Amino acid sequence: MWSGLSGFSLRRLLIGSPLATAQLKHERLNKVKALAVFASDALSSTAYATEEILLVLILVGSAAVQLAWPIALGIAALLAIVAFSYYQTIQAYPGGGGAYIVAHDNLGQLPGLVAAAAILTDYVLTVAVSISAGVAAVTSAFPNLYPYRVEMGLALIAIITILNLRGVRESGTIFAIPTYFFVTMTMGMLGVGLYRWIAVGMPPAAPPRIDYPAAHPLTVFLILRAFSSGCAALTGVEAIADGVPAFKPPESRNAGRTLIAMALLLITMFLGITFLSHQFGIVPDERTHETVISQLGRVALGDGTVLYYLFQAATMLILVLAANTAFADFPRLSYFLARDRYMPNQFALLGDRLVFSNGILALALAASILLVIFQGKTTHLIPLYAVGVFLSFTLSQSGMVAHRLRRRGSYWWLKALISGFGATVTAAVLIIFIVTKFVYGAWIVVAWIPIFIGFFLAVHRHYRAVAAQLSLEAFGSPPPVRRHRVIVPIAGVHRAVIAALNYARSLSDDVTAVYVETDPNETPKIRRKWEEWGDGIPLVVLPSPYRSIVGPLVEYVDRIDDRQRRDQVVTIVLPQFVPAKWWHHLLHNQTAWLIHLAFLFRREVIVTHVPFHLRGNHR
Repeated sequence: MWSGLSGFSLRRLLIGSPLATAQLKHERLNKVKALAVFASDALSSTAYATEEILLVLILVGSAAVQLAWPIALGIAALLAIVAFSYYQTIQAYPGGGGAYIVAHDNLGQLPGLVAAAAILTDYVLTVAVSISAGVAAVTSAFPNLYPYRVEMGLALIAIITILNLRGVRESGTIFAIPTYFFVTMTMGMLGVGLYRWIAVGMPPAAPPRIDYPAAHPLTVFLILRAFSSGCAALTGVEAIADGVPAFKPPESRNAGRTLIAMALLLITMFLGITFLSHQFGIVPDERTHETVISQLGRVALGDGTVLYYLFQAATMLILVLAANTAFADFPRLSYFLARDRYMPNQFALLGDRLVFSNGILALALAASILLVIFQGKTTHLIPLYAVGVFLSFTLSQSGMVAHRLRRRGSYWWLKALISGFGATVTAAVLIIFIVTKFVYGAWIVVAWIPIFIGFFLAVHRHYRAVAAQLSLEAFGSPPPVRRHRVIVPIAGVHRAVIAALNYARSLSDDVTAVYVETDPNETPKIRRKWEEWGDGIPLVVLPSPYRSIVGPLVEYVDRIDDRQRRDQVVTIVLPQFVPAKWWHHLLHNQTAWLIHLAFLFRREVIVTHVPFHLRGNHR
């Protein structure tokens, strides 16, 4: 009893007291908190997007890093197009759902499921990438912690999971401070860095600090590969469109304004980091594993200064809490899929704190497995990252084109043109990404998404079959029960058996007790005691030469169960005593459960347990 209460108390301590359903409307987010919850993933990508571009360009030699700036400008333009397209999605679908709802409603079932599989996969990768990048920020400042990066990542996933289980509003409050701390520190760092560059006369870009030899020729393919790597800056842009119902009314207007604010911040920070990294000659340092943004912080804020360590702390926090975007949206998208019968019903259930707890726990488990497999290395995870992102972008914007063509409205042709252009560009980026990153891990996502879709369709077929078989309109009501036979298996004659017999006689007058004889020496004792306590109920003794309990009982039920008669029911009533302490179960046979399992999938055979609770003092 104590252990149960302590577990209950620990759960309440970690996630808080239950919230009533009526409190759901009070759990909505204002724009300030919503930016922290839904934009942390997108804003955090500025910490590694520039580095991903440079990691590809240095393959051509240090001189090629000058291409990072024009590549960044192209990515910023693409980001603006995608953000505007999702702004339209928010206005057209104030109920949320993002790429899945838009594609499913306008393009059909299969495109909708492709978008859902892509975005759910992306959310799992978001957690793994964000956590590993956050740990990399810590190990850049404290290199001695590098061997423990996986353990640190798993601990951080556990902490974020607990915070999200506490509820949307509470997690929004907790995550708001680190998000705005990062924005403030980054904008301050960029401001100081820009001032220092201007103060010395705006000199041309300094030569790269590390001279990398050319390992590959400069080709269009390699430039496209660098562009696709930098497109990691677009991850998380769709999160606000997915989570519109979490905003306070008017939901669509607040979500739209939050999306615009996120896009402006993201473009400014990404371009600022790329520009200053180029001007100060900063390139990835693969010897010390120090990130590009950490090197830029040392240059702008001073090596070893308090401001540098505050900046690294802010970077680590935003990278870790970027995973919160996935924790906010993965459960919500899982809810939409479960509502449409493409995922198990459990994902549609609200937990104690008015959050979709099952979705949160499933995401944490999947991301933890991924983190362990790839040893917490961000670069190894990035090639898997953007395939799902750009696939969902393309389907969402294509769906908006179909939506505008069907609904029309004011300036529909202009809006359709913008969405169509965005779909074309993101589709091109998707193809580039698959081609350039296929051998580096993108093939895993390409292969995984069809498997995920197959799972959705299998779940949907199951629920449709269940609904069809339960339908009264299709099959009518089941026939009334004309004969109800009750069987009570016994292993002895005691109080638990008498309680089960009394219950059995309340169900039917046709009651039979069955004793499986594993030891012939015990049978006479059972018969004598039954004559005294059996109260006239017939006792059938089943010989069991091989000492099996379940087998002879199944054969006996098969003999008396006339399966041609749909109006006959057999109920097996199992006497079962319940020990006072959990560990007492280990001291007793679990025959009742074995019998239950044996008849679990038998038609017209019902198994029920009659518990007899034992006292702890045995008096």
